[in-house]
Amino acid sequence: MSTEPRTVTLPTIDHGDVTIPEPSWCIGHADYRPEYRADILHRGPDVTLTFRGHHITDACIVQGPFSTINIPELCSSTPGVSISVIARTLDPVGLHELAAVLDGYADRLRDLADELSAVLAGGEGR
Repeated sequence: MSTEPRTVTLPTIDHGDVTIPEPSWCIGHADYRPEYRADILHRGPDVTLTFRGHHITDACIVQGPFSTINIPELCSSTPGVSISVIARTLDPVGLHELAAVLDGYADRLRDLADELSAVLAGGEGR
């Protein structure tokens, strides 16, 4: 097993072939061909949410090593987690905040399921 850091070489139209370090969490760039160096994006494996075979959303660690954007929500040179359902990249604090909101939403869905059960049983619900 090699102890050398992984690298990847990607073709770009503005800087030619660009060789960069590849993070251990990156799944590679087999299907990804950036046009510009700033478009290079490291992606980790997707964490998907599906329900009854329907894709709801996915999330993965991302990093744009040549990004000049200083807005973390839009994928920057600092690694973050990209959440497709909200089209934002979050840092650890933001990811915990989203998880808390989703926990609360799950509780509200359970309440709605209970209310629907009451309605279907002949009750009035709320």
